[in-house]
Amino acid sequence: MARGLLVLGLAAVVPVLLPAAPAAAHNSLTGSDPKNGARVATAPKRIELRFLASPAPATTKITVTGPDNVPATGGAPTFAGNRVSVPFTPGAAGLYIVAYRIGSADGHPVSGEVRFTLTTGTAAAPPSTTAAPTTAAPGTPTASPTTSAASPAPAADEADDDGGTGWLWAIGAAVVLVALGGGLLLRRRSARG
Repeated sequence: MARGLLVLGLAAVVPVLLPAAPAAAHNSLTGSDPKNGARVATAPKRIELRFLASPAPATTKITVTGPDNVPATGGAPTFAGNRVSVPFTPGAAGLYIVAYRIGSADGHPVSGEVRFTLTTGTAAAPPSTTAAPTTAAPGTPTASPTTSAASPAPAADEADDDGGTGWLWAIGAAVVLVALGGGLLLRRRSARG
């Protein structure tokens, strides 16, 4: 009888746990250097991101931008297991945003940001007062430079989450505990009788 209840309890738990399995295939950021929200006085030579699983170079994109949305990467990223490093070229003091986009084992891309503040930096280059020479022929329109401002709205650390499947794990654990407790209770009763 106790074995029957245990099997019945497990049969009830397995379907509860199955919907959570695809979410476990999502890759996610586990840490960074500098840490998210850090204030650093000395600029690092490299920025390192650590992930739950090893990201594939073909599906990984990392950008670093500084104050006024100025690019601050000094080369291609390097991969070592679950770690990705990108050379850092510091500029002016201020907020730096490390944006990443990686693929997951289940095919869903995961993106997010790490933000840190460089408290010391190089002086901003003064704007040029002379017009830059153009090589376009007379009468040919020239493209004007475009500027893009950084988004004033704070971004989430993880743009893709697991959809709140943590509560499914809690329910599954509770069902397993109830089934085991019930099985032990029935076993004690049958041993007495």
